Amino acid sequence: MTHAETSQAVPGGCQPAGKAVFAPVDLHAERRADGTTIVTNRVPLGPYPSSLLERLDHWASVRPSQVYLGQRDAAGWRTLTYAAARAGVDELAGRLLCLPLSEAQPLLIVAANGIDHALVMLAAMRIGVPVSVVSPAAAADARRLAHVLEVLRPGALFTDAGLENLVIPPGFGDLARIGITAHPPSGVMALADTQAQSREAVHAAFRRVHGETVAKLLFTSGSTGTPKAVITTQRMLCSNAQGLSGIWPFLLAEPPVLVDWLPWSHVFGGNCCFNLALFYGGTFYVDDGKPLASGIERTVHNLNHVSPNLYFNVPMGYEALLPYLEREPEFARTFFAGTKFMFSAGAAMPDRVRTLLLHCAEHSVGQAPPIIGAWGSTETAPFATAVYFDSPHADNIGVPMPGVAIKLAPEGGKFELRVKGPNVFPGYWRDPVATAAAFDEEGYYRMGDAGRFADAERPEAGIRFDGRIAENFKLDSGTWVNVGALRLSVLECTSPWISDAVLTGHGRDSVGALLFPSFAACRSFLGSEGASLSDDQIVVHPALIEAIRANLHAHYQRQTGSSTRIERFRLTPTPPNRLANEITEKGSLNQRAVLEARAAEVDALYTDGGYAVHGTHPKAWRIER
Repeated sequence: MTHAETSQAVPGGCQPAGKAVFAPVDLHAERRADGTTIVTNRVPLGPYPSSLLERLDHWASVRPSQVYLGQRDAAGWRTLTYAAARAGVDELAGRLLCLPLSEAQPLLIVAANGIDHALVMLAAMRIGVPVSVVSPAAAADARRLAHVLEVLRPGALFTDAGLENLVIPPGFGDLARIGITAHPPSGVMALADTQAQSREAVHAAFRRVHGETVAKLLFTSGSTGTPKAVITTQRMLCSNAQGLSGIWPFLLAEPPVLVDWLPWSHVFGGNCCFNLALFYGGTFYVDDGKPLASGIERTVHNLNHVSPNLYFNVPMGYEALLPYLEREPEFARTFFAGTKFMFSAGAAMPDRVRTLLLHCAEHSVGQAPPIIGAWGSTETAPFATAVYFDSPHADNIGVPMPGVAIKLAPEGGKFELRVKGPNVFPGYWRDPVATAAAFDEEGYYRMGDAGRFADAERPEAGIRFDGRIAENFKLDSGTWVNVGALRLSVLECTSPWISDAVLTGHGRDSVGALLFPSFAACRSFLGSEGASLSDDQIVVHPALIEAIRANLHAHYQRQTGSSTRIERFRLTPTPPNRLANEITEKGSLNQRAVLEARAAEVDALYTDGGYAVHGTHPKAWRIER
């Protein structure tokens, strides 16, 4: 085997004047004769603890009075210091020791993000009991909850207020249900009323926790199959958090302050955001809002009261914040003043949203914080790569984290991204077949995503996301369609009228797009007439259809092949349904679920329910049967 080696250090970009926000990029690349490239970060991964709870103990000792957790209630912000958190965790751990929980019988948590949730989760980790968090929305789906219970076989279920009526499937009726409440409803035990083992017993259990102890069992989204429980060890969590200081060195001097809504049932919120605050002695304020019409006002209210220095969200979350940032100057100043960077994950941020965010920041505080991202999965805890440099590409997923190796392996005309490092999971819970299929012959985890270098001669310029291999499909000509890249192009050329899109065409002669409108932008485009129209009328309005068609047609003319252009489209009046898993927990669109749930709309797209992109008059481009 022959290979070439390249490495080059370049200054980290995107840094506010005088602030060492990001480390320089310094990589090593091994190029093999078969076209494979393996990239590693020369920044060393420093020593890390064997358990996250060591960090709780550390901060409780050196910063006992600092606020660790905050959560809004009717009276305002309820806060908990590091010292109080450690005491609460140890007390709850003693009570959990008296329940039928063990390494083989995890604790299932069905609860919204909150202080009580955090304490119970950390208490289970203290004594070596795996925790699996399932969102209340997911648990409301009887089939999904039955699948979770069948896979986990938990020893107890923790629920919070409002979930007392959660329907437990047949066969699990004897599952112990616990909560933190002074007056528990029938069938729910208050932890305060249960027996507790001694502090010495808790400490003895903690001494048995080590790097390979299972900390969490997080379920995959199910976007490419049945949700699987990912074994997440303490080693994965701690090594991943430690690696962040190698690329974001300011964390060692300035504790992070987060105002965050991302669900702890998902790896982004539950591992990245939650662990970041704890690992670096920061403060985590639970945002009880959401980037939806029903929750964004709450998020804005929270951000008006607490200014984060790091902000994490998904593209649709940033888009939901934009109107408030644009029309409320004081809110924009509060939000941008101390923010070192804005982090976006889940999908590539459309250029329009990025441009407007940067404009708002520059207008309100005189400079814009960098907008960065990363790439990873539940199986990588979550960071495999990260962006900490300037890049003109919204789909740049960065370079390997310290301690992580990324393999770009030729696969079906693309380069599959594969990962190895201490952050990578050991397997799926009680699923040896899926575990064996997840790794290649060298032990690299095969995530199913494709990537390519932004600059073939300079790996330090980053890796660009090149679509999800499982999402890509073939037209009837046998030509592969790169769903990720084409979807981003569609969103760019239909902005601001379209908020998301699902591509169609598997086994057909052309690519189509099922488009989800941004109804506020569509009504604004239609002027006074738009205000009086229903959603059903909006999605077929000739002026709007023609405007979208014209933009897609301009894109069509720039393409050279059937796999890189959209030939037909349809607007749907029904937004993605979270309960049907069309929207994942982190707020991104689940392409597979949408296509399955809306098969009739997809069929209509290719008949008289869709519009052709090419043509000059509605009578010419309306699709005929």
